[in-house]
Amino acid sequence: MSKNNQKKQNLNFGILWQRYGTAGIFLLLVVILAIAKPSSIFTSSSVPQILKQSSVNILLALGEFFAILIAGIDLSVGAVAGLSGLLTAQMMVMGVPVWVAVVIGILLGTVAGFLNGFLVNKMDLHPFIITLGTQSIYQGLMLVISKSQNIYGFPVTFTKTMSASVGFVPVTVIIALAAAVILWFFTTKCKVGRNIYALGGNKEAAWYSGVNTKLHTLVVFMISGTCAGLAGIVLLGRVGAAAPTAGTGYETYAIAASIIGGTSFMGGKGKIPGVVIGGLIIGIINYGMTALTIPSSYQKIVMGALIIISVAIDHFVASKK
Repeated sequence: MSKNNQKKQNLNFGILWQRYGTAGIFLLLVVILAIAKPSSIFTSSSVPQILKQSSVNILLALGEFFAILIAGIDLSVGAVAGLSGLLTAQMMVMGVPVWVAVVIGILLGTVAGFLNGFLVNKMDLHPFIITLGTQSIYQGLMLVISKSQNIYGFPVTFTKTMSASVGFVPVTVIIALAAAVILWFFTTKCKVGRNIYALGGNKEAAWYSGVNTKLHTLVVFMISGTCAGLAGIVLLGRVGAAAPTAGTGYETYAIAASIIGGTSFMGGKGKIPGVVIGGLIIGIINYGMTALTIPSSYQKIVMGALIIISVAIDHFVASKK
């Protein structure tokens, strides 16, 4: 086979993977689960449950998407979600109006993201190091603030709203999809969103073209923190209690959803719709493996394998162009 034909095949595979890879994985999972245990997977009760579980993954993945888009990462999203949910729960139990507590909880996520971005810019270190450290700080704050005790007993208004549905679509899913639409508009129609893609594609070239790289990095982590704060509220409504360990491990789901959704670890490549499908894929995997009575330890193995495979394929496609 000639080199030109080989290169053409590699390019064709790369194009197909970028366009249909995420949807293909989603459909493959649906088929496998439909064959394995259709009675437990696709029922009037299981579908809303899968969607509710996926809503948290989607929100966290949307924030993680921006961090990965600039060739970085945010390991603190799970901890930020847990901390935001915990503080929101405490405020509601203390008698703070529900909407005020929710807004403050989301803003706390934004502040945590701002701190991540500020430290990345100020210390000029890779986001992996910074967010690994802040992850531990936020998790420690949760234990200190809650005194290692669960918080529950929320107002009926909050629990009813978060458990409600519009038709068969849970309110939490509507929240996640609304966030996705806003961020899709931001990345495709706004100059700042397009600049973030440029920053991820080539930081030095973006700087020479007049992009304020530090400001855009700060915006990226503030978006990630805001999405994590919102995810914390949704998680709080789904679980019905705030645990001092809430959100632990969710950063893995967020990274997996983003990568499976077509976001490149090399930066500058990825789309919001793919991330949404990636979040649904993680939700289906978690629910499906639980329905098939597969231990949670194996779920972690599957999740780790999916991340490695997706990154490996992305690297293979990029190296053959």
